[in-house]
Amino acid sequence: MASPRVQRLRLDVICEAVGGHLSGPPDQLVTGASSLEYAGPGEISYVESEKHLKAAAASKAAVLVVARLFPELARPQVVVPHPKYAFARILQQFFVAPYQSRGVAEQICRGQDVRIGPDASIWPFVTLGQRAQIGARVTLYPGVFVGDDSVVGDDSILYPNVTVREGCTIGKRVVIHSGTVIGSDGFGYVLHEGRHRKIPQLGGVTIEDDVELGANVTIDRATFGQTLVKRGVKMDNLVQIAHNVTIGEDTILVAQVGIAGSTTLGHHVIVGGQAGLADHIEIGNQVLIAARSGVNRSLTSNQIVSGAPVMPHETAIKAQAVIPRLPELRQQIRDLEQRVRTLEAAGAKKHKAKGSRGD
Repeated sequence: MASPRVQRLRLDVICEAVGGHLSGPPDQLVTGASSLEYAGPGEISYVESEKHLKAAAASKAAVLVVARLFPELARPQVVVPHPKYAFARILQQFFVAPYQSRGVAEQICRGQDVRIGPDASIWPFVTLGQRAQIGARVTLYPGVFVGDDSVVGDDSILYPNVTVREGCTIGKRVVIHSGTVIGSDGFGYVLHEGRHRKIPQLGGVTIEDDVELGANVTIDRATFGQTLVKRGVKMDNLVQIAHNVTIGEDTILVAQVGIAGSTTLGHHVIVGGQAGLADHIEIGNQVLIAARSGVNRSLTSNQIVSGAPVMPHETAIKAQAVIPRLPELRQQIRDLEQRVRTLEAAGAKKHKAKGSRGD
């Protein structure tokens, strides 16, 4: 994340930058940006939906970015179709310090035939293996390791103590947070004569453009071929991706998700926290997998699923609602069984009595 910068901006300049409609004095100055809760006088914030109107009314923000004009909010407003997105653009354009190269530190370990692009920022105690390629305007913080024959694309940022093992490719504008490991060996063994023998992991990892990986993510190299994370994927902290997995474009993986080997996810999939996916399955496009789900089978596109084992979300909700009542239902079944036995015994006794009278 780039450092914040202090600004004094005319409101009409901000409005023009996001293509909004301004309600308020164009020459009003904006000195900062924050959430509704933390915004102070002179700062701009946003109202995501009408359910946030109460918080907006209580906010000290001087200017609000909104989806429609709210006359009851007696302050200047910038009207745009998507306030949250417009606010993100305002933050990036006006309140994030622009990139400035710090050059290449002397205290780095550099292998032979390393190529470093222009305007890079490489901090002390970075290690670059043989034939590593570092693109233009790349930032490598202290403790970063880039292995032999690995590539880091233009404008990417690797935070402290990121490891990119040998033979891996990182695309452009990729952000990798501290402690993440790319290209560790896949979990591949064969049982022979009672012992687990290692299968050499000879493939690599490819991370495409505009991906962001949280802290302590681990992405294993393929046995053969590539473990592939496609364009625009976003991963939260502590996500585990096994060997030969493919993650489709613009997919989101929330914290502590684990995906076993050779599983494929389509585009725009969302996987909730602590969900686990079995190996060798296929998840279709635009599937939403709820938190703590256990996915043990392939799923077709455009589903919402949850539970362990996974099932349609509506079914899982009904099943979950029944669980607290299981002791009560169990007792009801026992009572019904007892009543049935009593009725059967009475019926048998009556039948026997009729037989003894010769009826």
